[in-house]
Amino acid sequence: MSNSIRKPSELIINPKIKMLIYGQSGIGKTTLALSVSKNPLLFDFDEGVNRVDFRILGDTATVQVENYQDFLDVLDKEDLTPYDALVFDTGGKMLDFMADFIMKSDYKLKNKNGMLTLQGYGVRKGAFSAICKRINTMGKDVVFVAHRETVTEDEQTRFIPQFGGSNYDALVRELDVVGYMEANGRIRTITFDPTSRNDGKNTCNLPSVINIPELFNEQGEKVRENVFLREKVIDTYINRLNQRKQSSEAFNILMDNIQKEIDLITDAKSANMFLANIESFEHKETSLLLSKQKLMQKAKSLSLEFDKETSAFIIAKAKKDEQVFFLSINIRYL
Repeated sequence: MSNSIRKPSELIINPKIKMLIYGQSGIGKTTLALSVSKNPLLFDFDEGVNRVDFRILGDTATVQVENYQDFLDVLDKEDLTPYDALVFDTGGKMLDFMADFIMKSDYKLKNKNGMLTLQGYGVRKGAFSAICKRINTMGKDVVFVAHRETVTEDEQTRFIPQFGGSNYDALVRELDVVGYMEANGRIRTITFDPTSRNDGKNTCNLPSVINIPELFNEQGEKVRENVFLREKVIDTYINRLNQRKQSSEAFNILMDNIQKEIDLITDAKSANMFLANIESFEHKETSLLLSKQKLMQKAKSLSLEFDKETSAFIIAKAKKDEQVFFLSINIRYL
């Protein structure tokens, strides 16, 4: 097998995650986003860093972005090695800055209404994808924070992220996880499942709804560290990837063993012996179906056919006729 073509168990999997968190204002989205790692770098596109609890912000490194070029300069010129995650607050404002940058770079991508043209949206999608891939190759987790927008579809109220407008669906394909955060009194929750009332993307089988614990009690005393995303999402995501890889490895070993047995089939008798024992393997996922397909292919190569009446492989009729023909010729010339 070439270096380019790999089995699932041989795939190189990057455990770094690209995530979007959205919800109503003042609910603690940025605080939650900063829980992604011990040492994140915060890009403040929305002048929201002043609203983050200073007890949480601590000495978190922050870039106050005034235009998209500021952001690009940091990526190009600064040493980001110390930071294991990048947080974009907000992702919607970042995309607005990106749109302004694109339109200033090429006026043809700007509509008369001051918005991107259809082609311009395509350029922004490509730029966003390139940024995600670039950060991914740097080995860093990414969290985009977004505000909540309320829309009505078929008399149904839905809460969606303010993240790219009509370009949202194309942009969210680049992400691994999308979570909707909301509060009922002091109880805050997040769901990664898409529902009739909110968007979501749950690629690591997270629980439908997860309670977000308070970091401080009513007296203002710190009762826990800000590690929610790291422990509840990142670790779960990595474990899920490892489970998939282990499952794939076990599946490949099983199919290799089954193939070795099929390779030993030489006639109807050995084909029927394999068929009688086909369910004795510890099958996983689609292995039983694939085993039957491989058996049928092998039988066909041996000119065997499956007789439904006897539930067994027999010599195909055409092959039998051929054998009878040659036998009659041999007898004639004896």
